[in-house]
Amino acid sequence: MSGRTRLALCAWAATLMTACALLPLVSPATWIVQVALLLAVQSAVGAAARRVPLARPLTVAAQVLVTLVLLTLVFARQQAPAGLVPGPEAFRHLAGLVRQGAEDVGRYTTPAPLTDGIRLLLVAGVLLIGLIVDALAVTLRSAATAGLPLLALYSVAAGLADGGAGWLWFLLAAAGYLMLLLAEGRDRLSQWGRVFTGAVRSPRGERGSAVAPVRTGRRIGVVALGVALVVPLALPGMRHGLLDPSRTGAGHGDGGTISAVNPLVSLRDSLNVDEDRTVLTLRTDTRDTSDLYVRIVSLDDFDGTTWKPSQRHIVAVPDTLPAPAGLSADVPRTEITTTISAADWYAQDWLPMPYPPSGVRIRGSWRYEPVGMTLVGDHGQTTRGLTYQVRSLQVLPTTEQLATAPDPAPALVREYTKVPRTLPADVAATARRVTEGAGNHYEQAVKLQNWFAFDGGFQYDTQVEVGTGPQAISRFLRDKRGFCVHFSFAMAAMARTLGIPARVAVGFAPGTVQGDGTIAVGLKDAHAWPELYFEGVGWTRFEPTPTRGTTPSYTRSEEPGAPLPDPAVPSAQASTAPSAAPSATAGCPPELRRLQECPTPSAQPVAGPSDDGPRPFTIAAAALAALVVLLLPLSPLLWRRRVRSVRLGAHGRGERDAVPHTLAVWQELTNTAWDFGIRPEESQTPRQAAARLVRLGRLDPVAAASVHRVAGAVEQALYAPRPRPVAGLAADVRRVTEGLRSTASRGTRLRALLAPRSATRLTWAFAARWAAVRSRVAALRPVLRKPSAHGPSRPEG
Repeated sequence: MSGRTRLALCAWAATLMTACALLPLVSPATWIVQVALLLAVQSAVGAAARRVPLARPLTVAAQVLVTLVLLTLVFARQQAPAGLVPGPEAFRHLAGLVRQGAEDVGRYTTPAPLTDGIRLLLVAGVLLIGLIVDALAVTLRSAATAGLPLLALYSVAAGLADGGAGWLWFLLAAAGYLMLLLAEGRDRLSQWGRVFTGAVRSPRGERGSAVAPVRTGRRIGVVALGVALVVPLALPGMRHGLLDPSRTGAGHGDGGTISAVNPLVSLRDSLNVDEDRTVLTLRTDTRDTSDLYVRIVSLDDFDGTTWKPSQRHIVAVPDTLPAPAGLSADVPRTEITTTISAADWYAQDWLPMPYPPSGVRIRGSWRYEPVGMTLVGDHGQTTRGLTYQVRSLQVLPTTEQLATAPDPAPALVREYTKVPRTLPADVAATARRVTEGAGNHYEQAVKLQNWFAFDGGFQYDTQVEVGTGPQAISRFLRDKRGFCVHFSFAMAAMARTLGIPARVAVGFAPGTVQGDGTIAVGLKDAHAWPELYFEGVGWTRFEPTPTRGTTPSYTRSEEPGAPLPDPAVPSAQASTAPSAAPSATAGCPPELRRLQECPTPSAQPVAGPSDDGPRPFTIAAAALAALVVLLLPLSPLLWRRRVRSVRLGAHGRGERDAVPHTLAVWQELTNTAWDFGIRPEESQTPRQAAARLVRLGRLDPVAAASVHRVAGAVEQALYAPRPRPVAGLAADVRRVTEGLRSTASRGTRLRALLAPRSATRLTWAFAARWAAVRSRVAALRPVLRKPSAHGPSRPEG
């Protein structure tokens, strides 16, 4: 591998390693694979342009042009001719995506969703940095200054990430830069070797002289990275270094702060405290406070072991929150106002609120998550000591509305009924057995709730461990002892196996009314409960935990001894008050529309098939682009196989065919030797070249004899008066190829297969043809421009 090729590869790797610092900023991180492929194409074009060679400005211009074509292919192929040529429409589309990406960056907190605009900013930004690094380090031979764009890329990642890009990303970026320096200047580092390695050894040839600089560079890199990591810990003015343990967790602050990373971590500890400390103080305008649950967050991602919040889009908090998903206008509801004061020791990232909220008045930096209808603290914002006001809806559905609820949207069913394959089969079997005889999802949900809370023999016990692993729910169903986490997890998982969309809510059960009319919510009120989705009503609370909270009125029977509520009888808390919020469809925010999670009113007919799918031309262009990206790295391999098959394939048997076939076989033999590292010497005779190939290739006698037979045939073809065909030359070349492969190292064999050196002849041939065209054009210019020596001609006569 030549020095420039090695340097170009290191520049590609350094840019990609530094770009990894952007991974925590966006989810999912699949964009890094696309960046790696596009960056490889960009670097390969630069390497090819330098190999021709082109002038430095032309090399950079070729890379810029290819970068524009790549961005057009990936992001604006529908607006570009042939899906590749960047034109005015393509540039306008790319500019629109850049504006959208800038808006998305300001709208979301990290990790932000991978929107088209953000993906364009990431890919184009890394390609631009990669182009600058390649130009500085390889084209201009100044690897040290190439660290400036790498530093700029890392600084962007460190500035946007919460608490920095992390020590791992710092190490990757630093290692990539040091690797680039070592590849560019081993001899420059050798003068530092005396400090770290002692006396400088006398060089023993070219191979030994490079050892000291390499070792020196490694030691310098280790020392530099160690200083950058450790020194900030020792200096009083440089706290929060990369190894500072205070950076690694969400932390428990002073004074017993509850961790907010996972609310389940502290829920069991809160229930078992000796002193029930007041967490929240509520003042509300509703008379019935028995149903005033304070919800923190919903857990909708079930992996078989536990429930956790999904990664969702976060937006600015609107003045009036949209209506909850699935709530239709004919479901009774009343709006209440609650003022909440958090204790000065209670620091929670999520904002506790009654569900569903319709408006929030709060100071500080908060963001809104539309799907779960929760508020999340931004840039370290917590609830510590805050007082805020929440407007919320008390939804009062009738049992008939729940029993006759239509099927929800398929997208919602797919997302909220997913259960992992590791979930034990007895969980679903128990759910079917308990709900046997139920006529609809509502009756199944009530039967599950009553089985846990009344009929199944379960006991509430906060001393039971939460449990981990796929068998945790099975153990709970067998032992029948646990607290709210067990009951809510089990009921939500069993509901999903029945096809009922379900999730788990975490927060606080209704607190204790005080003498002054306020409600005190303590640590022991921490609670978890399942929420099941019914179209037209939305996410609906159930209470399977015995002796905890309150059983919802729409699940209580109106007749003693009746197993299920009578759907014909309205809920005890049903109200005919007019709706205080718009319908779900009218209040659906744009973020939910993009996620295709807007509720569909039960009366609305099912939409017909959409015509917005990808067009056949788009699919074909995308498939072609993917094929090109995949085949580009394999093009040298494919070219060599094609050329080899032509040279060694069938040919004519006459004397006229002897010379072309023999010379083609000799060309294939020398190219194969070149692929294995034996560069051809054009000044040698065929016999000398054959002897050199046998010596350098360390060929066995059989392969050596094949080489000399081919060389003899070449001499006959060049010097004999009437050359005659020689049989078996193709077989001789194949034997020589096997001999070279048997003596070469694994790395040499791989390079001969995937990146054959003889592919350089393509570049030479192209350069020769281009030079011939230029010489012809130059030869025509004097004829076109030179005036006649006798002046302008005049007509005769």
